[in-house]
Amino acid sequence: MAKRAPGVRLMRTLARAATTQQVALVKMLGSPATPTKKRKRKAAPRQPQPSSKTEHDPRSGPSAQGQWLAGRYPMPLRPGQAVVQHMSYWLYLPQPRSDSAATDGWPLIVMLHGCQQSATQFAEGTRMNRLAEQKGYAVLYPQQPMRVQAQRCWRWYERSVQQGGGETLALAGLIERVCEQHRIDRRRIYACGLSAGAAMAAVLAVNRPDLIAAVGMHSGPVFGAGHTPMGALHVMRHGAAVQSEAAILGVLARGPMPLMPALLIQGDDDSVVRPINQQQLARQWLQLNGLPDGPATRVAVKPAGRGARRNAHEIHDYVVGRKVVLRVVRIAGLGHAWSGGDPALRFNAEAGPDASRMLLEFLGRHRRQRR
Repeated sequence: MAKRAPGVRLMRTLARAATTQQVALVKMLGSPATPTKKRKRKAAPRQPQPSSKTEHDPRSGPSAQGQWLAGRYPMPLRPGQAVVQHMSYWLYLPQPRSDSAATDGWPLIVMLHGCQQSATQFAEGTRMNRLAEQKGYAVLYPQQPMRVQAQRCWRWYERSVQQGGGETLALAGLIERVCEQHRIDRRRIYACGLSAGAAMAAVLAVNRPDLIAAVGMHSGPVFGAGHTPMGALHVMRHGAAVQSEAAILGVLARGPMPLMPALLIQGDDDSVVRPINQQQLARQWLQLNGLPDGPATRVAVKPAGRGARRNAHEIHDYVVGRKVVLRVVRIAGLGHAWSGGDPALRFNAEAGPDASRMLLEFLGRHRRQRR
């Protein structure tokens, strides 16, 4: 029997690997909440859950000196659902200061984790609390319940969520609760996230521009497309050129839209959410903010740092007056991971640039206002 050529064997191996990856991604995105079987309680309790009232959480989370609080928030009932699910969340509050936070309240960053991450892992991996302490920001970390989505994926691709229901409604309600319970500057509330969390941040921003002042998306899929787990996978790999424009037109048809500044960060080597998504997100945000689809106002090219401490990257700024309304950052050599994060945790890359610093620097220049 003739032996198969090495090239044929290689192609078949790659095809099998691609099929396996696709099945895994669809399973991850489409994993529904599975009912748990009733079991007898064991003597050793599980990891304690936050109570319905926000309280101090002594577990390790932030590496900073402020308060680390935990709480739970009820999620809206879905059709056919009889039992209310609760969303756990963690809140970092910096130490008291003598600056504007004393009178106006803390600016608030809402950090939305990706699939297969927890809120506390996201806090540790991004090291956002350390920077928040330095700059005087409160940081809110909601966590998708595993009973809602088994891999903790935010369901950014569902039509009802994209239109303001589901997790969008729950997150907006949680932000309102945090604002009621703590001194938060309502003009400076920002939504940020990684991967599915980035997509969820975009959904939250376009549905609640009365609440969100600016948005940061790291490795995020294009907005307004998908609608099914298989559709979401297609968007992550190929984008959604036709749907993306129609999605923004649908948002603009609802009524006047304030400026919604955005920072988009993407790794050139990301094979999970491919760079085509950033290109289409950039066009969406230009369209959303009434700007022409054209070259950036200014471009900065940053070389790689010594000893692989920082990847080469480009920064494309779209400016209105003196304000950067859209900043697009493309990072060479970065896969599907938070740039400049803690490599001890999944979905974090040690090499910079530091995405958390870039976010704070960008968001700090924006306050919610009407055009």
